[in-house]
Amino acid sequence: MDEKTLTKVTIMKMKKTMVLISFSKNFLLFRMIRLSVGILFALVSSSCLDRSATTTREEGPSSSIQLDLLSDRMVAYLGEMTPDSTQIPRALESNDTMIATPSRSWTSGFLPGTLWQLYGHSKDPQIKSAAETWTSYVEKEKWDDHTHDLGFKLYCSFGKGYPLNGSQAYQDVVVQASRTLIERYNETVGSIRSWDFNADIWQFPVIIDNMMNLDMLFEATRLTGDSTFHDIAYQHALTTLDNHFRDDLSSYHVVVFDTITGGVLQKVTHQGFGSESSWSRGQAWGLYGFTMAYRWTADERFLNRAKEIAQFFFTHPRLPVDMIPYWDFDAPNIPDEPRDVSAATVAASALVELAQFDPGRANDYIGWVDQIHRSLAREHYQSDVAPFLLDHSTGSVPGEFEVDVPIVYADYYYVESLLRRMSY
Repeated sequence: MDEKTLTKVTIMKMKKTMVLISFSKNFLLFRMIRLSVGILFALVSSSCLDRSATTTREEGPSSSIQLDLLSDRMVAYLGEMTPDSTQIPRALESNDTMIATPSRSWTSGFLPGTLWQLYGHSKDPQIKSAAETWTSYVEKEKWDDHTHDLGFKLYCSFGKGYPLNGSQAYQDVVVQASRTLIERYNETVGSIRSWDFNADIWQFPVIIDNMMNLDMLFEATRLTGDSTFHDIAYQHALTTLDNHFRDDLSSYHVVVFDTITGGVLQKVTHQGFGSESSWSRGQAWGLYGFTMAYRWTADERFLNRAKEIAQFFFTHPRLPVDMIPYWDFDAPNIPDEPRDVSAATVAASALVELAQFDPGRANDYIGWVDQIHRSLAREHYQSDVAPFLLDHSTGSVPGEFEVDVPIVYADYYYVESLLRRMSY
């Protein structure tokens, strides 16, 4: 029996063993098993770190097996979590103290969205019940007109939930959130305003992250038949396409517009190393956002931009061999800089979708995804502190918060990328 066949057989035997274990009754046993699986993953990964991988067959543990493990871990976590609408998990401090927020935080939709996705895979009623509870805490945010992050908050929660529970009420929340979001659209600029803070410095800031909230608007048109949502999302994507990118196809974080002329006043950063640096999660937001925009519009300009961003990101000379990027591609102390696992998971999820639209390079994209998944399955990148699945993400180095710790949105896109990969 060759090595790959032996590995596959071994993993399947381990999977069959694991389903007999009640992780909720014995979390210590779960951690011991996860350590053993991590060692196996590392052995499989050690011979597979080749950036030019061109196979669509998963090497190492399959997405399905990884999702089984994550679902079991989440069930075990549920016993350690007390639902609280004012304490929605966001990240950990370096000492493993929880950073939790009310629903107003832009991250409030990610835990419920992760739960919904794991429920969709496992069909475990405990996960479904938890998803419903945590989702209910976010509903009031459909009226919040002070932020562009309604897609993150409500489409990542209610939007993930309604295909699984068939709830018209969930769909209504998505539509109302979309109505609220488009109030921030400026026709002269052709964009949805991002932040309200720094108004004395930034007249009309638009961040690359804002591309992610367009998915909800496109969906709102599908749900209602009202093209207003689609038209605004489409124009916002076009404005971002025209203004956020440098000649090398890296993106600026913040572009500040003049509301009188619609012209650009500044191109700066808020979370990257510098205004001309390439903040890694920003590149991932762009990759995901333009891939998604192409799905809804079939505009080849969006597809081409997504392909260009992928090329920039995954052939960058400062991308580590395990394909988990540093927090900024231009950070000054590489390799002694924090990684950002969240940038890797966002990019991985986007790549699986991009592979469907760019079949000529699909093998490359899926090869990169599989390498990210192999890396993240290793013990080093896993978290065992409820409710987090992954460690070593970075929120903001300039802001000096959430640096090299578990962060909830890394988990959300990790699960999404595994689900997409399993279906590819």
